[in-house]
Amino acid sequence: MNLKQLTYVLAVAEEQSFTRAAQRCHIVQSALSHQIAKLEEELGCELFNRTSRQVKLTPAGQAIIAPTRKVLDSLQHLIDEVAASNNQISGKLTIGTISTLNAIDLAALLYQFHQRYPQVNIRLYVGMSENLMTDIQQQKTDIAFTGIWPGEKRILSLPHQQIADEPLVALLSPNHPLAKMKQVTLQTLAGESLVDYCAGCGARQQTDRAFQAAGIKRHVSFEIDHIEWLENLVRQGLAIGIVPISTAQRLHSLISIPIKEEPRRKVHCVWGPSPSKAAECFLQLMQEAIAEQNTAGSDDAPSNMMNK
Repeated sequence: MNLKQLTYVLAVAEEQSFTRAAQRCHIVQSALSHQIAKLEEELGCELFNRTSRQVKLTPAGQAIIAPTRKVLDSLQHLIDEVAASNNQISGKLTIGTISTLNAIDLAALLYQFHQRYPQVNIRLYVGMSENLMTDIQQQKTDIAFTGIWPGEKRILSLPHQQIADEPLVALLSPNHPLAKMKQVTLQTLAGESLVDYCAGCGARQQTDRAFQAAGIKRHVSFEIDHIEWLENLVRQGLAIGIVPISTAQRLHSLISIPIKEEPRRKVHCVWGPSPSKAAECFLQLMQEAIAEQNTAGSDDAPSNMMNK
């Protein structure tokens, strides 16, 4: 057994394809398949069920994934520590974020980080909050920016920092009959056609919990997985959206109206219990940006309280 074989196994497991795994590992597929076959022979069991349509882990394959990640992460940590001892921050940094992150300018932070640490390979992806937290727990992601309802307990098990706490508002087309109202209630919104995120996801919980707490039933006509879909449906006058106020403020051609019950969402930066040197450097840079916002006296300055 060697590290390359473990790297290949993890790649196939995550890509669910020998072809994509070979491309990711920059190796021809036949060589990758040969190395995995050698490992399976050594272990005396198959790690993957292979068919013409899909590749799935066997029970033995599932058992090897978590230890494999720990071995490879430990190796990367060793490499990063050696590089850091020579004042060189290298390796990779994977960051996940929700599509409605407005509390900080993530693109600007990534630019500054790249300027300071050009040897770090940055990967950024957009996802739903609950998936991002799972990725942190499974050590697939170094840092994640999540938006969750205030009563969410899962966040407490992870190192995190709250960077925003904001109300949700109703988002309407200027031509909507309710567009001239100064304030709306959840009861009023429940009688309208609504657009929201998919049932069960963290973003949906923000609004579901608000209606549940008020004892009001509602019907969501349009279920989406990205803010652009919500914006487009609202713009066409097909539905009303319920979004964070910071998101509404960026959509100047649409109308935002306060909700009487003032449902809220909290935005957190979350990371793993043993962050890499690159992750530590990014978190430090984020702290500097937050400190600058606080110094400038921004009304929406994020909290500087660390929770570990």
